[in-house]
Amino acid sequence: MTSAANCVIVLGLSASGKTTALRVLEDRGFFAVDNLPPVMLPSLMEVLGTNNAALTWGVAVVPDTSGDKFKDEFEAAISAVEHAGTRTHQIFLDTSDEALVRRYEITRRRHPFGENITTMEGIARERARLTVLRERAETVIDTSDMAAGELRAAILAKLEMTEYPFTVIVSSFGFKNGLPRDCDYLFDMRFLPNPNYVPELNPLSGRDAEVQNYLDKIPEKQEFMRRLVSLMKFILKHYENSGKKQLHVAIGCTGGRHRSVAIAEQLSKAVSDMGFRTAINHRDIDLEGNL
Repeated sequence: MTSAANCVIVLGLSASGKTTALRVLEDRGFFAVDNLPPVMLPSLMEVLGTNNAALTWGVAVVPDTSGDKFKDEFEAAISAVEHAGTRTHQIFLDTSDEALVRRYEITRRRHPFGENITTMEGIARERARLTVLRERAETVIDTSDMAAGELRAAILAKLEMTEYPFTVIVSSFGFKNGLPRDCDYLFDMRFLPNPNYVPELNPLSGRDAEVQNYLDKIPEKQEFMRRLVSLMKFILKHYENSGKKQLHVAIGCTGGRHRSVAIAEQLSKAVSDMGFRTAINHRDIDLEGNL
């Protein structure tokens, strides 16, 4: 069986940001596994040899470092997967003692190395155990003063990967088929006249120029679009700067075929003209019995 071709190993001290780093890689498309016993790594890479995410991007793993034989088991596992043809890249997250103590105080967690030792003693023991792995890691990132967004940027830069661009998803839907559950903003177009009741427009959809021209002649529609585009101009830069990766704007009408589709098409173009990446989805356009 073919093994996955690429594996990023995230190492580091407890509370250094390993879980955050793993989520960064998972968001970027990697098949992510947390707290994996090192002896299971070769089998995992073999099993994922047919997994789409693992084949396209790779596998990201945070190994369990708690076992007494961790170092030997880890080195044997890395040797085995590399011998099988998997490229590995070890990222070590280092953090100052002061920052680690502060994080433990904030979360009110004890150090995982034991309940009968102080936090500083646990940190010292773990640091000693991981010193050799830090020295061998291809990438070392000091997370002492990093926010989550900074860690994300650092990991992607070290792996020479780019961020997914901020994307505005514009979708249309029909209220009679249920509300979309994942939208950030929702707008109701049922205040506009329904092209469904115009015989020559009935078989068409909001994608067709005839339907859009019909709606464009309605003053209320023109005023609504002016205000909607103005709102998008105001909020999109703020959303993008906040670190959010996408914004979903849903446009609804009764059946999701005429009014919502036309407005969604026009909004998507307006947002694209502002310089943002857009994606459009017409959920109910082809459903039977749309009004």
